[in-house]
Amino acid sequence: MRTLGIDPGSVKTGYGVVEERRGGGFVHVDCGIVAPDTRWSFADRLHGIGDGLRRLIRELKPEAVSIETLFHAKNAQSAMKLAHARGVAMMVAAEAGLAVFEYTAGQIKQATVGHGRAEKQQVAEMVRVILGLKEVAQEDASDALAAAICHLQFKSMPQILQLKAGR
Repeated sequence: MRTLGIDPGSVKTGYGVVEERRGGGFVHVDCGIVAPDTRWSFADRLHGIGDGLRRLIRELKPEAVSIETLFHAKNAQSAMKLAHARGVAMMVAAEAGLAVFEYTAGQIKQATVGHGRAEKQQVAEMVRVILGLKEVAQEDASDALAAAICHLQFKSMPQILQLKAGR
């Protein structure tokens, strides 16, 4: 199964595509960021994010989309902008006929590092190790890869993440 992980943001949206090997393990397909021009209006940046994600879905052909749930932001304004970017990402996935799976930050950390309170650097390093990357991916792309890995882990053993999420 090929999964597109998305780390939404109104300035830059990270993406990461991971494929599950038939015999087990995961393969890095692609990752990066969609970053519309910051001089554009907010509405135009959201449109640019949507266009970029549509292109990626057409090119990379994921079978599912994994995205982190919105849980907090620095302030209400940041939370609203992040929610808009998440909405665009979810809409684009739905338009493409893809199922969207949402996971908490704790579930994503649990699936990659083994515990839900891991630091960003720990998650990034484990993503590198799990996917056999030569170096740690750019922060937003690494977070997106972690979301994709989480979905693939969750798909194969949902009871583990459900138990950990309930704590």
